[in-house]
Amino acid sequence: MDTASGLAPIYIAFRAFVCSASVVGVATGLAAIWVLCTAIRASRKQFRTTKLRGPQGTSLLLGVSKEVFESLDTGAIFEAWSKEYGVAYEIPMIYGQKRIILCDPKAAAYLLARDTWSYVGTPGHKEHLVRTIGKGLFWAEGESHRRQRRSIAPSFNSAAIRALCPVIHRTVDRLKAAWEASIDANGSGSVVLDVQKWMNYMSYVRSLHHAAQLVILFSLDAFGIAGFSYDFGSLDGKPNPMISVLDAFGVPTSPNFWDGSVLLLSLFFPMVLNVPTSRIGMFAKLQARMSEICDTLIENATRHKEGVSNEQASTISLLLKAEDGDSGWRITREEVVSQLRTLVFASYEPTAIIMTWALLEVARHPDVQTKLREELLSFGGEPSYDQFTTGFPYLDAVVQETLRVHPAIQDLIRQASEDDVIPLSEPVWTKSGEVVDSIAVERGTVISISVPYMNYSDAIWGPDAKAFRPERWLEVDGGTRKAQEVKGYRHLLTFSDGPRTCIGKLFAIAEIKTVLSVVVKNFVLEMRDGPDTKVDIARGITLRPKVAGEEGIKVPLRLRQYKG
Repeated sequence: MDTASGLAPIYIAFRAFVCSASVVGVATGLAAIWVLCTAIRASRKQFRTTKLRGPQGTSLLLGVSKEVFESLDTGAIFEAWSKEYGVAYEIPMIYGQKRIILCDPKAAAYLLARDTWSYVGTPGHKEHLVRTIGKGLFWAEGESHRRQRRSIAPSFNSAAIRALCPVIHRTVDRLKAAWEASIDANGSGSVVLDVQKWMNYMSYVRSLHHAAQLVILFSLDAFGIAGFSYDFGSLDGKPNPMISVLDAFGVPTSPNFWDGSVLLLSLFFPMVLNVPTSRIGMFAKLQARMSEICDTLIENATRHKEGVSNEQASTISLLLKAEDGDSGWRITREEVVSQLRTLVFASYEPTAIIMTWALLEVARHPDVQTKLREELLSFGGEPSYDQFTTGFPYLDAVVQETLRVHPAIQDLIRQASEDDVIPLSEPVWTKSGEVVDSIAVERGTVISISVPYMNYSDAIWGPDAKAFRPERWLEVDGGTRKAQEVKGYRHLLTFSDGPRTCIGKLFAIAEIKTVLSVVVKNFVLEMRDGPDTKVDIARGITLRPKVAGEEGIKVPLRLRQYKG
């Protein structure tokens, strides 16, 4: 009997069971399913995964899942284990499952080059994507992924971003005007801008405003105009349901035991997402609301579709052309909507987080801010895209260092879709005491690459790896030899690599450079409580910065106009 067909009735029965069972019943059922699946895998196993060394589980039931799941700095955990077990090791996860951790640039490059084909998303992660943003670019694999990516690729090449630079400039000018109005309204020559209160500011002129939230609204408006030919009006205070929907992604959550347990279990057993919790209910509400908004965007774009060339087309226009089959890469209406949800989320959350970190770092490092301002003021007028790309080495260094130290994505988790052998740059010891320079992985093996480890571990970036030091990007050697082995964009995995490398990275970098350019030329940014203010991490859908001691995700910055 085929394994998949044999498991199908079990899955259906178990899905019905979890919708009505108690916590104990769900746990018992999961244990039974795990035992059955383990037995099936053992019966067919011929190609065996290399047995690597690794840490012992802190729990017989959970392994180290709880520690990894709850950590706000998984890079530090994986770095500590790599020092003991080498560049590839194995960690125990929930219900006896194993996961291979790769801390090796050569191995990571090999895997990511085969992403969406030989290595794919895990079932738990893919089910989360389906329930949040749908079967778009993040979800798709293989030919589907290549088809969807090619349908929107013209929107994100250098020529397209060059043409969109004036749009970004106009949007950031609105951000500048809003900050100047805040200072004038405060009447003291400066103002404290804070994360949480921006929407109140848009309704009432007050003395406490919101720097990071304003950056988030800028990010949304800039991509809305450029990508969808649609102005969300966030910076103008225009009420829009898109804001409330996306704000839910950024709100830090403190799930209760039930919510937390279901969320953790769902990463390994996707059917658990059928268990009703407040968190899962929020995912459903977000998807439904975003679908309504995407329908509005499609209707708006359809009215203006006629007579638009590929060079003039926004991202949504290209998607609609692909749906019509005009591009040669036909996609379905479901894929169009899922792509829109994906692009809205990607343009709003990760980019805004990195821009917030960039402002934080220049506020925390006055010497960096001064040096950056001197470079920017030495240029007259508004830089073009090409000038931004090559004419401002220190601006580029500040942006690259922000991307290195503060990646928005923490882990790249994949599952082998076929048996394979992954090469290593240096040998490791196996459990049996054998020394190997490659590891065999059988189909179904889950493998994780830590982005923070690749971006700022001592082993790759040297003894000052944790320090924010833009000058490293201006040095002749351009970093350590080990860092040169990381194959991602500018030797970083912030934008991933391979077929799944971020399609919008050039747009994101253009946004970040434009914001920093205008803000640093016109304003002086300071931490409200001084440059030594402690900054923590808050967990929402993604990880966000927050000033220690503040509620929620507040990042208070003091802002005054630069007078020269």
